[in-house]
Parts: sequence; C-alpha cells; structure tokens
Amino acid sequence: MFDIIMEIFKAVLFGVVEGITEWLPVSSTGHIILLDEFIHLKGSEEFKSMFDVVIQLGAIIAVIVLFFQKLNPFDRAKTEKQKTMTWALWFKVCAAIVPSGIVGVLFDDWMEDHLRGGFVVALMLIIYGVAFIFVERRNEGLTPRVKSVWGIDLKTALLIGAFQCLSLIPGTSRSGSTILGAILLGVGRSAGAEFSFFMAIPTMLGASAIKFLKFLMSGVGATDLEIAVLIIGCVVSFVVSLFVIKKLMEYVRRHSFASFGYYRIGLGAVVLLYFLIKGIIA
Repeated sequence: MFDIIMEIFKAVLFGVVEGITEWLPVSSTGHIILLDEFIHLKGSEEFKSMFDVVIQLGAIIAVIVLFFQKLNPFDRAKTEKQKTMTWALWFKVCAAIVPSGIVGVLFDDWMEDHLRGGFVVALMLIIYGVAFIFVERRNEGLTPRVKSVWGIDLKTALLIGAFQCLSLIPGTSRSGSTILGAILLGVGRSAGAEFSFFMAIPTMLGASAIKFLKFLMSGVGATDLEIAVLIIGCVVSFVVSLFVIKKLMEYVRRHSFASFGYYRIGLGAVVLLYFLIKGIIA
C-alpha cells in the first residue's frame, strides 16, 4: 500500500513540475531531468517515456481549453472576418512548426541519446538566461513592432518557428526559445507568449503521437497502477497549467522576462555543480 501511495505522490509531483515549467521559459525538460535524479518512477523505460508524453498532453489540453474561443474558427459568435483571421492564424501556427518538425524527425533520437545530460542542460539554462537578460535590457523603452498575435505575419511566424528548432536541445525550453525569438523579431511579450502557446498545440500533439506509437510498437503493457499514475500525472499537469498560463499572461503585461533569466542562470549553476560533484564521487 505504501508503494502505491508513493507512486501516486511521485505522479503528482511530476505533474506539478511539468504544469509549471512547460509554459515558463525555464525548460521543463531540464527540471524533469533534475527531478528524476532524486525521484524515480517505477516501471520500464518505455513506460517512463510514455509518462512524459501524458503529462505534456495534460499541459497542452490546458492551452486548448483556455484559448478555445480565440482559436475556434467555427465559433458562431465570430464575424466572417474574425473567422477568416482565425483560419489565417492557424495557417501561420502550422507553418511555424514545420522547421522544428523537420529537424525533430531527423535528429530527435540522436539528440535524446547524446544531449540529454546534466552538463548540456546546465549550459543551455545559463546561455538562455543570459540571452533573456541581454535582450530585455536591449529592448528596454522600445515599442514592439507587433503588439497582437493577430499582427504576426507569415514571415515572422516562420522565423519564430526557426527559433523553436533550438528547443530540441534539452535545457533550452520550447517556450523560452520561441518567446525569445519573437521578442528579437519585434513582437510584444504578450503576443509572443500567446503565439508560443499556440505553436505548442500541434508541436506537442505531434510529438506525443509519435512517442505513443513507439510505446505501442514496443509491445510493453501497463499495470493498473501504471495506468493510474498516467491519469493522475495528466490531470495534475492540466490543472496546474491552467493556473500558470493565466498568471504568466498577467505577469508579462507588466514585467519583462529578465527575472526568468536570472532564475535560469542560478538553476544552471546548481545543476552544473551537482553533476560535477556527482561525477567526482562516482
């Protein structure tokens, strides 16, 4: 009974971490890797990979729920012009994920095998932390060229999508790379954050589908406890994501992303020190 309670507790903890860090520009993968160093879910590697997919799915469902009205081109309350604008937004979102989709298909397994390590995560946390601070200081006092997600044109969307390719490196952060890219391209923080969230829908659904197929093809089954762990992790990630996304959108309307830059640098230093000490002890 104790083992069951502990596995459920672990699922809740991983769901909370995913729900918070998936949307903040701080690298959910980096946090999950670090958390996994201290807390291990029981089960096969295939199951753990599937668990990662499920908690990401919970997070992405939160985006769909929160922005459903804005993203729904069939909403009867919208005018024909608004419906056309919604379809155009979806086209730009889908176009933006093409670059990372191509790179992901070609190099995802290689990156998973060679770059999913503590040193790479720490390095990317620090590099992008410095980048956020530098960009926010450079843009201080400047008026963004694009203030609304509707104002993002196809060229800008594709360039933001190119920045998303960088997120395939663990520790970079998908939201971090796309938001940073958007800011560099003259897009306002709120518009950049929203577009990043919208890009996450097809990106993460596609990645989840691929990993789910790999899990099915592996022939590995799941116990009742593992199914419960998957459901709990997904639900917790969904609920936490709802709260975090709302709060983040409120935050970026009044503050810069510089504070996340300092957090990344601090966390990166801690992660680097931890793995250095671990390597010496080992």
